[in-house]
Amino acid sequence: MTLPLQGRTAIVTGAGRGLGRAEALELARLGAAVVVNDLGQPGRDGTGTSSARPAEEVAAEIRATGGTALAHSGDVADFRQAAELVGLAVREFGGLDVLVNSAGILRDRMVFSMTEDEWDAVIRVHLKGHFNTTRFAAAHWRERAKAGGGATYGRIVNTSSEAFLAGSAGQPNYAAAKGGIIGLTTSTAHALAKYGVTANAICPRARTRMTADVFPGAADPGDGLDPLAPEHVAPLVGYLASPAAGRVNGQVLVVHGGMVAVVERPRVRARFDSKQDTFTYGELDAVLTPHFAERADGEGFAAVEVLGLRRE
Repeated sequence: MTLPLQGRTAIVTGAGRGLGRAEALELARLGAAVVVNDLGQPGRDGTGTSSARPAEEVAAEIRATGGTALAHSGDVADFRQAAELVGLAVREFGGLDVLVNSAGILRDRMVFSMTEDEWDAVIRVHLKGHFNTTRFAAAHWRERAKAGGGATYGRIVNTSSEAFLAGSAGQPNYAAAKGGIIGLTTSTAHALAKYGVTANAICPRARTRMTADVFPGAADPGDGLDPLAPEHVAPLVGYLASPAAGRVNGQVLVVHGGMVAVVERPRVRARFDSKQDTFTYGELDAVLTPHFAERADGEGFAAVEVLGLRRE
């Protein structure tokens, strides 16, 4: 039986641990040759455990099960190193078919306490990191499509978060970066559709090293697979990377614990037209104040209800 990603090449960023690792293993299981990217360096990883070259470890894990994998330890938030990552896939495997952007960090703090460095670091790794790899992968696919005289094959799976959808109060930097990733994803989906490339975003919920403070405490192994295990997320990434998902483009999906939810796009709730050439303060007061007086306290653009999604 031919595997769904047989003959395809994938890049997974931030794949040395957690979600990225599970995603890289899943893509390899589905037949892809995988370039495993992670910035890990010899020494300590910040959690008190040794962490020498995590990308190499995951690549070796894939090869040990009969798969094909290479490691890349560059920083995807660096424009040049992101170009080198895409170039490595093209040079070693003859092309690139799938890009999974999973690299990220957290620097949680309330907006009134956040430092400039905490803001910049998160925006750099998440949002700029997603852009950098997307930019070079997109250029590769555009050139390949033009050389072939028609559509090519390309899949981008970006990682957003429920923190953006729900407006996480203690994560203004993270929520902003993840919101930006949604904008990047939909723009990319529209720009690359004519070349045969899709771009989608997932909002995963998983217990990883990065979210240890967000989801503390491990599940009891006797209860089966942890509902917050990264392994719940990886199959959706594998599907979005596959030929079967050719008509899935510009979508946002929440995934965790055996559940996938497709998020609806924003819709206009109400519309008000001025009775003159333009609104005056008084006219806006007359139409908007009663409208919002009828809304429940705290109800706004944020979709807090997504935090209550569970497998039924």
